[in-house]
Amino acid sequence: MLLERLRSQPNGLHALQRGIEKESLRVAANGELSRADHPRELGAALTHPHITTDFSEAQLELITDVHPTPEACLQQLESVHRFVYHNLGDELLWPASMPCRVGEDPQIPVGRYGTSNVGRAKTVYRLGLGLRYGRLMQTISGIHYNFSLPQQTWHALGYADQDAQDQAYFALIRNFRRWSWLLIYLFGASPAVCRSFTRGLAHNLVAMDEGSQYLPDATSLRMGPLGYQSSAQSALHVSYNSLEEYATSMVQALTTVYAPYAQHGTQDTNGDYLQLNTNILQIENEFYGSIRPKRRTEPGDRPVSALRARGVEYVEVRCLDLNPFLPLGIDAQQIRFLDTFLLLCLICDSAPDNVGESGEIGSNQHAVVERGRSANLPLQIQGQQVNAADYALALLDACREVVALLDAANQTDLYGRALQAQVAKVTTPSLTPSARVLDSMREQQQPFFSLTMQQARAFKQAFANHPLTNAELADMQAQARDSLRRQNELETTESLSFADYLEEYLAIPG
Repeated sequence: MLLERLRSQPNGLHALQRGIEKESLRVAANGELSRADHPRELGAALTHPHITTDFSEAQLELITDVHPTPEACLQQLESVHRFVYHNLGDELLWPASMPCRVGEDPQIPVGRYGTSNVGRAKTVYRLGLGLRYGRLMQTISGIHYNFSLPQQTWHALGYADQDAQDQAYFALIRNFRRWSWLLIYLFGASPAVCRSFTRGLAHNLVAMDEGSQYLPDATSLRMGPLGYQSSAQSALHVSYNSLEEYATSMVQALTTVYAPYAQHGTQDTNGDYLQLNTNILQIENEFYGSIRPKRRTEPGDRPVSALRARGVEYVEVRCLDLNPFLPLGIDAQQIRFLDTFLLLCLICDSAPDNVGESGEIGSNQHAVVERGRSANLPLQIQGQQVNAADYALALLDACREVVALLDAANQTDLYGRALQAQVAKVTTPSLTPSARVLDSMREQQQPFFSLTMQQARAFKQAFANHPLTNAELADMQAQARDSLRRQNELETTESLSFADYLEEYLAIPG
């Protein structure tokens, strides 16, 4: 039904909305994790709209605005990169998702955001993540892809009111979770890690060379047991059958004490905060999902409260590795396929989810993470065993009608080309980024660390060869100064104690 409506009004697909959040570690010239503070020249990580930090003080997060074309989105991301490199000195941006030479856990610096209450809360949250999962895991980086439909498209689909749009977004999310293993296969780029990363960790990797460990058919170790995994969250079943069921699931996790976390308490004997609370989730962002429904928050808003009050604004795709062969970690071809895939998830029938299916989804993801490029890989789909490659080709074939509409609406053939590139990766696994990483290591006889450092140096030089214009540089310097001013205002105008601030912020309205 939705496909027919789009066929009748294809111009509704002319200006899909997307934005990117890209994480990258700052490393010293020798490849070790930077111990330097977030460069002041980049502005305040707390208040800058485009340059912040993720978990670590050395983990940059570069954020674009919302754009109607892939090229506009990437152009802004490239400009932000140029500004960052202009202010990095001898440091580099690590272009791979899996880190290297970060040091011992206590040596990894958590993000610092100043003395305001909101800044202190962001730091305490990160201290809590380090306490719960270890700091090493938090240094893994990726790309978050934010996607939404413009109102003209919703109207073309007959979904003018927010409730109908919420239902459609959650239908999209359910299908995405069922099929997101395909994105891990197509774009996974972390089949190997530096030996320093696995020190002291249980794993099933094998030695590739004296400095690297890997699995021969792995795609994205970032999305497997070595990545963002949580025993506390593994027992959660978050329902995506409706906004209210999702919110109820999240509130339960946000308000249920988890005994191992409670053993630490929230403060040490000196009164210093260790974590925000002792619940399964400190805040909503702690939940490790491959996709999230999102709504921009107002000051003092909880994300779950904002969703309940104003509905879903966009979805955030969270299962994408950095591509170490691309200066930005992503390109326009990948974006076009992501748009196609997300629209497929929207227009296809989407049955309600359940606990059993969540287990099936997790098992399929694990299989593709560790053995995605192996021949005849079996997956479980609704209790039936299917061949992963056959099912991948079926999904890609289903994308063809969406691609035809997107190409027609945008007067291009680039969506069709993007789809064909993904079909080629399924029929020829050596074309996948994960295979390219391993092949490059073998051909150049370089371990993971050396290959990634080679890419990091090449990208730094490439950006240096194409600097910002004087006008662009002046504008971005002014933006950085303004962010420092706004952080200072926060720090000098607050009257509420931190304890009272936390009590107010962590309270979840019924």
